[in-house]
Amino acid sequence: MSRPFVPFRQFVLKVHSRCDLACDHCYVYEHADQSWRGRPKVISDETVSWTAARIAEHVKEHGLDRVHVVMHGGEPLLAGPGRLGRIAAELRGRLDGFCELDLRIHTNGVLLDERFCEVFAEHGVKVGVSLDGDRAANDRHRRFADGRSSYDRVIRAVELLRTRPELYAGLLCTIDVANDPVAVYRGLVALDPPRIDFLLPHATWDDPPPRPSPTAYADWLITIFETWVAEGGATPVRMFESIIRTSAGEPSLTESLGLQPSDLVVIETDGSYEQADSLKTAFEGAPGTGLHVLRHTLDEVAGHTGILARQQGLDGLCDACRACPVVDSCGGGLYAHRYRTGSGFANPSVFSADLFKLITHVRRRMKMHTPTRTATHTVPSTVIDTLASGLGGQDEVGHLAESQRSLRRALLAAVNSAAGADGGAFSGADTAAAWELISALDGTHPQVVDAVLAHPYVRVWATECLRDGRHAGHLANVAAAMAIRAGVTAALDVQVLAGSVHLPTLGVLEVDPGGTAGPGGVPGPEAGRTARLETAEGAFEVAGDGHPGAVTPDTGDDRGAGGEGGGAGRPGWHPVRRLRAGDVSVVLEDTDPFRDCHQWPAEGRLTDDRAQDWQRAFERAWALIEAEHPGYAPGLRAGLTTLMPLTPGPEGREVSSTARHAFGAVAAALPEDPATLALLLIHEFQHVKLGAILDILDLYDEKDTRLFHAPWREDPRPLEGLLQGTYAHLAVTDFWRVRRHAVPERGNEQFARWRRHTAEAIETLAASGALTPLGERFVAEMRRPAAAWLDEPVPEAAAACADRSARDHRKKWTAETSASHQ
Repeated sequence: MSRPFVPFRQFVLKVHSRCDLACDHCYVYEHADQSWRGRPKVISDETVSWTAARIAEHVKEHGLDRVHVVMHGGEPLLAGPGRLGRIAAELRGRLDGFCELDLRIHTNGVLLDERFCEVFAEHGVKVGVSLDGDRAANDRHRRFADGRSSYDRVIRAVELLRTRPELYAGLLCTIDVANDPVAVYRGLVALDPPRIDFLLPHATWDDPPPRPSPTAYADWLITIFETWVAEGGATPVRMFESIIRTSAGEPSLTESLGLQPSDLVVIETDGSYEQADSLKTAFEGAPGTGLHVLRHTLDEVAGHTGILARQQGLDGLCDACRACPVVDSCGGGLYAHRYRTGSGFANPSVFSADLFKLITHVRRRMKMHTPTRTATHTVPSTVIDTLASGLGGQDEVGHLAESQRSLRRALLAAVNSAAGADGGAFSGADTAAAWELISALDGTHPQVVDAVLAHPYVRVWATECLRDGRHAGHLANVAAAMAIRAGVTAALDVQVLAGSVHLPTLGVLEVDPGGTAGPGGVPGPEAGRTARLETAEGAFEVAGDGHPGAVTPDTGDDRGAGGEGGGAGRPGWHPVRRLRAGDVSVVLEDTDPFRDCHQWPAEGRLTDDRAQDWQRAFERAWALIEAEHPGYAPGLRAGLTTLMPLTPGPEGREVSSTARHAFGAVAAALPEDPATLALLLIHEFQHVKLGAILDILDLYDEKDTRLFHAPWREDPRPLEGLLQGTYAHLAVTDFWRVRRHAVPERGNEQFARWRRHTAEAIETLAASGALTPLGERFVAEMRRPAAAWLDEPVPEAAAACADRSARDHRKKWTAETSASHQ
């Protein structure tokens, strides 16, 4: 039986083995392995064809859905635009229809011009450029052989890429601690890169890096990290993101960090397979495998001992690394950096002290929670573009959900800090025991902590608590819900609001029938009282509620909407219900005391019959979404967690809403037909997504207080309001674009109307002058589908109706606006 291996997903294709620069820190030409001297300068068409065939064979064999290919060198642009175009065409021709191909090129940028850019645009090639910072930093190493600076030519190349953002992949910077870190960072950020890669210089224990102090590289990077954090992490930095991700148990974004197995192979210009290029710094022949693309499959390469050695995770590290507390982020560092004559690669990284200090600093910094936008989450440009188009599936919405996870944790910590420090607004709220319990559960049951914090109205409560100091004692209710779900024993003084004890994600227990409540059972401004709640083995009991005996809530997803579910026999216990449709399950939230945060008032506790009405409507609406609007289903499945019933609107008006701080929740009055509910869900979830995007990204100048015309509103809107409405109406337009085939007369009128309104609003946003560069990109991506829809044919009557509606609305709005200024 063959040894198990990890399939390759990353391929470095050496298209040219020479370079037009003479960088003295280059691992290809200046380090131990000099095999480049005996290789062809340029890869042949035959080798490219065999390479593409081998990758396609590997993709089919292992069912891979995505692979990454980087054209590399030497300097790959020396291959010329024609050859690079043929290489890209060959790869896409072999792989299209079998998997997604992320095709890139890494270059020093010296030769980049419009000819190359046209080729890259034609074949979908993204360009990464090596640049070591500002002029002084870059010219320290990156010069021509005659000593001339390369800086001006590289900057010219980057400026060209800035005019072609669809091609711009980012900047790669090799660290030299002799350079000013802030000047380097500022020099790179000024070029608006989609991402920055800081690379430790390749070195081994036999040939260690220049080191003016024991942790010089950590100190250099920490200086940049602090600047990065202070500026909100606006430009993604792969090293910092990877430390943050691995610290949270997620995969690294770079092979130099983390424990995930290597899935990379190099194909040289002569067709030989090699391991990672960085091994060239270890010893002559270190990256070699003895295998060739003409004679060997990628499965054979994957079984090579050198490849397998880099796929062992923790088991592949030396004893010192396995015992290190930051090994889950460090991963032993880059494999090549561990080399020492005599012990091979069975050593810590030559940068181990630096990695330990840097990772420890980043982790400590992450624990300094603030309830504001944080630098711990950035979003890849591809994710931004997909979301901006109006769509977004599991991966895209997953990025947003993860950023919300960090934000909720920060808010909870801020509530605890404020409660402990404030003797006024938070007076009487003993949160110390609750926080101690939450902290303990986060160590033993982190998934339970996250499940409770993910309830949309926990963030609503925390935000309101920080604003006005009320209901800090609800922190104990949050902790109690976690303890019940974890099945641990605990005792807490929980808050009683409106005569009830609410446990987020579980339900509400009436303990004081005389308690008063506002609309929908929402508490008034009174602070409430406390009651002693004890938990054990998944059950709880509240002392003095008049009904002795424990309640055992149903903490799973197997409770439907039609009954009271777990603990139903207990007087006064109202569990959270769920709605189901196929594999989708969402909370039907009619118990949370902080849910009345929407534009329309919350409905009170539903009767069983009313809950069944919601179940039937949701089931039919979801079936319609999957059948007619499948592009929206993955995002809804990944991010919609809660439906909150609203009281019916006036005169049968359909009403729905989202709340800025309630990620995952859509509020609506039960509509008369499932198609309307489907539209409300799709429409409102757009607001959910954009709200989460705005939590972590700056799309516009928040100091701009101007008001703008929104074609669907009588009143002028601030920029965020216009952006929210326009983004939501992308989905509304798309809904009617499809729905018009089922209801032609109404559907065509609605489609014609909304496509015109949405396109007009997009142009208003684009011309506002208040968008950040990222906001301009976001709005440009919004324009793509909207512009395409304008070209779709509609009946003349529908088009005329849309034109008339737009003219009448604009005329009325202009008149009212003029009158208001007189």
